[in-house]
Amino acid sequence: MKTKSIFPINAAYVPAWLTAIVFIVIPNLSLRLAAVEPPLEVGVPIGLPPLPTALGDGIIVALGKKLFFDRRLSFNGTMACGMCHIERQAFTSNQLATSVGMEGKSLRRNAPSLFNVAYETKLFRDGRENSLETQAWSPIVSPDEMAAPSVGWELAKVRSLPDYPALFERSFPGRGVSMETIGIAISAYERTLLLANSPFDRWRYGGEKGALSQQEQLGYALFTGKAGCSVCHLVGEQSALFTDGQFHDTGLAYSNTMGLHIKDFDVRLAEGNFTRRSQEDVQKVSNPTPNDLGRFEITQNPKDRWSFKTPSLRNVALTGPYMHDGSLKTLVDVVNYYNAGGFYSPNKSDLVKPMELTDEEKQALVAFLNSLTGTKR
Repeated sequence: MKTKSIFPINAAYVPAWLTAIVFIVIPNLSLRLAAVEPPLEVGVPIGLPPLPTALGDGIIVALGKKLFFDRRLSFNGTMACGMCHIERQAFTSNQLATSVGMEGKSLRRNAPSLFNVAYETKLFRDGRENSLETQAWSPIVSPDEMAAPSVGWELAKVRSLPDYPALFERSFPGRGVSMETIGIAISAYERTLLLANSPFDRWRYGGEKGALSQQEQLGYALFTGKAGCSVCHLVGEQSALFTDGQFHDTGLAYSNTMGLHIKDFDVRLAEGNFTRRSQEDVQKVSNPTPNDLGRFEITQNPKDRWSFKTPSLRNVALTGPYMHDGSLKTLVDVVNYYNAGGFYSPNKSDLVKPMELTDEEKQALVAFLNSLTGTKR
């Protein structure tokens, strides 16, 4: 039995809710599937460097995927990793600026896409974790997310579910359900979420001269030249992750926390249906905007106040809304923000300065960013 790489873009999907129902109603099915799961073979798409960590075998990856989408792991059985990192939405959440957590709580940060997370060395927008294995536990025990009261509670919960003990024994003989094996399994699945082979990749790394339009090529020239984007969003000779992995204050976090530039809000009523409300209207029914200090919360270094990790721009057209708080809806908004030099902040990076692009150049830059959308091989 051969498996196919699971990339949700331009592919058929099995909804997470249906997967959950299948495993709940037919608990032994997961064991039978794992028993015939072959070693996983996932090639690295063009444009990405070699994987820093080898992929796990197919049995462990299948277990990790099951855990990733299983709501039973949360305190009240309603939340899963896959509810903020939605498979059909490039493993982020497109509908809301920030995700909805346990019992409807609004989380304070935008959910980053998990595509190509295998290459990340600092995880979360503030870089508080340094491995996928440990990262998996943070949302599980967060009271605002999956809300497990403790690690011990979560381990007991997983052991109590009839479909898991045998799967863990098969995946990790003699080790069973533990904090370590849960982290290994979820991270093994997340490392398979590779997506590149974009028009840009085929043009720059694959020798397809016609893969980019003239407008997109102009956008790339601006990206690496006049606009200065590639200073933080790095492009290598053999591959590109489009991030420096560092932390920068772009001016947005300070400004939004202080409410310096917020005048009106677009409130989503339904798909494609918004109403505009003033800041005063929204404040009447909202909690105060939290002062999100970003990287400073981890390092306690004053120079890190309001700094956040540089996101990869791969597949960026699929991963809006943008910035750490989802406050910029479209790529046009993002380009306009940086073209104006960003907002004031006491710690704002010297790299964020007016780009002075013309309207034609801004359109070309947006076109280039759209060319970074990968395709399944």
